[in-house]
Amino acid sequence: MSKLLKFALGVDWVSERFGAVAAFTVMAAALISAGNAFIRYGFDISSNGWLEIQWYLFAATVMLGSPLVLKLNEHVRVDLFYGKLKGRLQIYVDLFGLVIFLLPVMVMLAWLSFPLFLKMFVTQEMSSNAGGLIRWPAMLLLPLGFAWMFMQGLSEIIKRVAYLQGKFEMDTHYEKPVQ
Repeated sequence: MSKLLKFALGVDWVSERFGAVAAFTVMAAALISAGNAFIRYGFDISSNGWLEIQWYLFAATVMLGSPLVLKLNEHVRVDLFYGKLKGRLQIYVDLFGLVIFLLPVMVMLAWLSFPLFLKMFVTQEMSSNAGGLIRWPAMLLLPLGFAWMFMQGLSEIIKRVAYLQGKFEMDTHYEKPVQ
């Protein structure tokens, strides 16, 4: 179990680095958006490339930041009864969701998105908009993000099993979101 925990903590470390990149992309997208609006309305100049880079950065924010959200236990849940459960029962529900739903879906999405990325990379597909950007960097974020979410899911499973065995301390605190 100790080697698995080291693996899980290594995955957590990478997810934290990806999360830092995602935080940077939020700021970059906001600055580009503000600058683009200023230039467009102030000087009547525009570029589709500047518009497209914003959604590239949004894709990076979501695809690279999501594993960190899972690690921090801040992900969205369908909370019909989870908030009423205490201690170990929440861990079992987490394990069920991770094994039955998250891992299979992430494998499927990574598997389906990789050929799309590969096709765009090989053909060097460009945006059809004048001044648009090459598409493969944004498409790369899909298989990368789904694959890393799978890895973070494995990390969460390992940590929860170790917690149930008394070999790992983790914060099981769950606060139901304010509706």
